[in-house]
Amino acid sequence: MKPLLTRPGWLLAMAASLLASGCATGPLPSAKTAPSAQAAASAPANGASAPELASKPSEAALKALEQARDEDDPRDAAVIVPDPEATPTGTTANSPPGPTSADIVVSDLWVRIRQGFKMPDLEGELVHDREQYYVSRPDYMQRMTERASRYLFHIVEEIESRGMPTELALLPFIESAFNPQAMSVAKASGMWQFIPSTGRDFELTQNMFRDERRDVLASTRAALDYLARLHGMFGDWHLALAAYNWGEGSVQRAIARNRKAGLPTDYQSLRMPVETRYYVPKLQAIKNIIHRPESFGVSLASIENHPYFLTVAIQRDMDVAVAAKLAGMPRDEFRALNPQMNQPVILAAGTPHILLPYDNARKFIRNLADHTGPLATWTAWVVPKTMRPAEAAKQVGMSEAELREVNKIPPLMLIKGGSTLLVERQARKHHEDVSAEVADNAVMSLAPDLPPVRRTVVRAGARDSVASVAKRYGVSAAQVASWNKVGSSARFKRGQQIVLFVSPKRAGRSPAATRLAARQEQASPRATLRKGQRTVVASKTERKQAAKAPTRVARKDAGKASVRTQGKGRVKVARN
Repeated sequence: MKPLLTRPGWLLAMAASLLASGCATGPLPSAKTAPSAQAAASAPANGASAPELASKPSEAALKALEQARDEDDPRDAAVIVPDPEATPTGTTANSPPGPTSADIVVSDLWVRIRQGFKMPDLEGELVHDREQYYVSRPDYMQRMTERASRYLFHIVEEIESRGMPTELALLPFIESAFNPQAMSVAKASGMWQFIPSTGRDFELTQNMFRDERRDVLASTRAALDYLARLHGMFGDWHLALAAYNWGEGSVQRAIARNRKAGLPTDYQSLRMPVETRYYVPKLQAIKNIIHRPESFGVSLASIENHPYFLTVAIQRDMDVAVAAKLAGMPRDEFRALNPQMNQPVILAAGTPHILLPYDNARKFIRNLADHTGPLATWTAWVVPKTMRPAEAAKQVGMSEAELREVNKIPPLMLIKGGSTLLVERQARKHHEDVSAEVADNAVMSLAPDLPPVRRTVVRAGARDSVASVAKRYGVSAAQVASWNKVGSSARFKRGQQIVLFVSPKRAGRSPAATRLAARQEQASPRATLRKGQRTVVASKTERKQAAKAPTRVARKDAGKASVRTQGKGRVKVARN
């Protein structure tokens, strides 16, 4: 039998429909709590869509929300689930059904979570160790549960709709401490800690404007999809969790090793990294503490069994600061529910809804209807060709310093054509919202701002090494070694071909001329030189090669001195 719905629940559901279309209503999902606008908006069971927020919401929608809130706060309503087989005392079988001792009243989300525990318990010293770890850190536990209170109801709803064990709702405790902004050293991000490749496998968009690995709704959907797939693969929740942490291929290989050795293949029998060895014991420890908090001397703060947030649709690009202001909430609290934003602007084509607490959603609707100023001061611009930041800044009407700062462009870099930049909307002199193509595929690609180079081949002298060639041509020894597939300390044989990628100016010089120019470049510009002085500056080999070079090898201002080659490999340095 479906749960009985209180009147405020019906009103909130009606409000959600009014927000969507102004008049239409639809079927309500079955739930273990009085449904709210969020429940009607996002329950996956019946495919209901999120409530659409019109640019000017109807008064009917606002009144419905107000009436539901003012008459009786739906968050205070307990939900009674009658037992169809129970007969109340003092009634007959033909009497109307009423609340009995067999009825279940669920007002605390922790109770609901405990009722959904289905995984077999794991025992052992590692579980005891993690229990003591968490119990000895009450402040840490409190911070985690405070953060969890925003997201747990939605996660439990999703888990129950799939028939999965509610222990999985506790997984973010050990993955991220319920911090949706968490980032690991392996670049895993979000509450469920997806690495970039796995996030892409589960259709979590990652671009310069948003990272859905941090999105509360999208990442929860992807995490449960992944866990369901792993459970189907291994047929065991402990192994599925190990694969979530370690990778399915690693767990498969560990099982194959044990099977080949005639050993058990359960979680505790596999050889695995320390992190994975502690992974399931951590979850078991959290489960034990939540299941019997009094046994551990822990006082769990109650989490009410109702939605913390509503899903509110947006139809125009909007600055994060503007959205938070319209909702009447601090920006950090707004970001806690909408942590996927990478930039100070929300692109409606890529992020068609935001999450807001009930009261703030009502404020947002009213304030948006009355808002007359611009909603967005930032927009996206696709760079038409590869260019320097200074040129790009000039085209969009911004200073180079500001363009570099907002787009995090380091010095000595070019912006490659096709890149997307965050620019001031007013500077672009148009007010069109960003297209879905740009919102979904925006990337910024940079390249080193270096002079053009070309491939050239030179022959090694009698004493040439990787280091000497690198110094001669102004490149690093590591580059020369890489280009020629030798070690950085290698020496070349006389006459050996050396591959280089250098500027045309350097590539056009003969080795002898390059060496001679390099020596003259190191001379002091204030050197005192006598007119007509003849000085030997080259080795015997270099003199022979220099004699074949053009008469004028180099000219370098050194005070008022000029350098010219003379016969037999000598040079004449004369004052002008």
